[in-house]
Amino acid sequence: MTVDPIFADPTLADLYDTFSLHRRDFDFYLPFLMAADSVLDVGCGTGELLRSARQAGHTGRLCGLDPAAAMLDLARQKQTDVEWILGDLSALDRRHQFDLVVMTGHAFQVFIDDDQLRHALATIRSLLNGHGRFAFETRNPLVRAWERWTPEHAVEVVHNGRTVRMAHQVETPITGDLVSFTHTFTSPGWDQPQVSRSTLRFLDRGALAAFLSDAGVAIEQQFGDWEHQPFTPTSPEIITIARPARPA
Repeated sequence: MTVDPIFADPTLADLYDTFSLHRRDFDFYLPFLMAADSVLDVGCGTGELLRSARQAGHTGRLCGLDPAAAMLDLARQKQTDVEWILGDLSALDRRHQFDLVVMTGHAFQVFIDDDQLRHALATIRSLLNGHGRFAFETRNPLVRAWERWTPEHAVEVVHNGRTVRMAHQVETPITGDLVSFTHTFTSPGWDQPQVSRSTLRFLDRGALAAFLSDAGVAIEQQFGDWEHQPFTPTSPEIITIARPARPA
């Protein structure tokens, strides 16, 4: 799991939550957190989901993992009674297991090659206790969301009295299930734009199921959107709740 270099900048890390207000995925995942005594949030960013759980009365173990130091600095400032760990999945002690491992914000899609994904899933499987759950989402490739990632669909927010614009530009042609793109941040008064490049993997439902099965993880539930609707070919998301597979 790699850090988007754009969020290594403390100024832009501070913008992350402003661009991510009113996240429906947090509303979906929060009940799962509240029902679990111990939770690991992989790619936790500034820690908003774990902070919401603590503020809602969660009294158990909450642990956030992220490779971006600037993001975790903000998380630590806002919530001191959560374990914040800098790094990727390899930074975790596998002797400590969790009732729930969660990945939000389509973080699952950063595992772009087979070996990387297999290693991540094997590690997550090792971190789940016997009744643990793995909850995450990936965009449904049939919907081709990347076709709307254009400068014409740029988003603007006001942060500390200053307007900041974020625009995406997809690199073409698309290669297989990988989509590479840039996002560019601009604001009046900045000397120059801030630009980063990312690549995400858009696994279809069948390929996702195969990777999970190979890792010893069984799909328990799948949804197509944040309103808990069943998955269909036109659903925007493949939201998966999985558990350790029982031995044959």
